[in-house]
Amino acid sequence: MAGYLEAYGAGDERRGRIVKRPLLIGIPAVLVLICGYFWFRNYSQEQVVKHFFALLQDKRYQEAYALWGCTQDRPCKYWGPEKFNEEWGPSSPYSNVSAIKITHEDNCGNGVVFDIESPSNQPLGLFVDKETNTLGYAPQARCPGPHLQIWEFIKSRFS
Repeated sequence: MAGYLEAYGAGDERRGRIVKRPLLIGIPAVLVLICGYFWFRNYSQEQVVKHFFALLQDKRYQEAYALWGCTQDRPCKYWGPEKFNEEWGPSSPYSNVSAIKITHEDNCGNGVVFDIESPSNQPLGLFVDKETNTLGYAPQARCPGPHLQIWEFIKSRFS
């Protein structure tokens, strides 16, 4: 009869392990997926901005102009290659590309707004369309409505 009572509660322990293991594995996995989503959701748009700065640094202005959806053959209506060179060329205020930093990014409807800063210039907003990955200047009136700034809060704690 001693063996009968020794097995008492063994099913409860097994049932407890069956419940605990998925929770101990699942909760961290969900947290990693959520962090990964917030980390990589604007990855391709951020790469467009970084590619733009790399083209400016390499002095490949025609290719940089093409990232705005404009070319030498089909220039933008009110913003030709001459105007682009005034604003982003070698004699522009943003000619020192290595000093430009992305300070903030914000999802805005069908695009992402990147705030950039340069030591000798005013902060500037660049807008990247999510569908076409073309650059543009950010609108003066930023995205209306409340925005969760959870990721910025977390980054501020570790930087």
